[in-house]
Amino acid sequence: MGCPAEIIWYKDVGSLRMCDAVVIPGGFSYGDYLRAGAIAARTPVMDVVRDMAEDGVPILGICNGFQVLTESLLLEGALMINEYPKFICKWCTLRVEENESPFTSKFDVGELIRIPIAHKEGRYYHTKEGLERLNASNLIALRYVDENGEPNASANPNGSVENIAGILNESKNVMGLMPHPERACNSLLGSEDGRRMIEGIIEFIKK
Repeated sequence: MGCPAEIIWYKDVGSLRMCDAVVIPGGFSYGDYLRAGAIAARTPVMDVVRDMAEDGVPILGICNGFQVLTESLLLEGALMINEYPKFICKWCTLRVEENESPFTSKFDVGELIRIPIAHKEGRYYHTKEGLERLNASNLIALRYVDENGEPNASANPNGSVENIAGILNESKNVMGLMPHPERACNSLLGSEDGRRMIEGIIEFIKK
């Protein structure tokens, strides 16, 4: 995509500080012991990520990365075990709820996109007051919807409150989402919608 990327070991905090953006990927950090993302959130590298977030650096957390961001308190709410307590891997239709962040700037508000999920602990939860704050501040980035764009129960793969699939921090430079955009970067994989998310980050950095 015309942008150099580095895989950085979690102890190599010096190299991380040199980056223009950070992606915390999916996976099973520390085997998901205690809670998914709980141990990773308490490693020293996350102190650097917090500093970078405060400086306005784009931080994207995908799946387990989303869990790490909530456990680190960089994003509000929590990720719980799926309503049907099994690992789910499937394509989902998402509705873009805002496009004023680096991650969503390449989309139109209300646009329907296809990105797959693969998780067991992806059910987003927040308090009533927290949800009101997210909605009022336009910090909900993506919702699970059906093919008609409706966020109903049948389109909700994990029981997330209000069908939430991804959220932003108040500054909109930190985003977490359970779907995997890196798995939707080529038409051969079934969708290129995830690629536009990465392109938005790159464009933000260049500006």
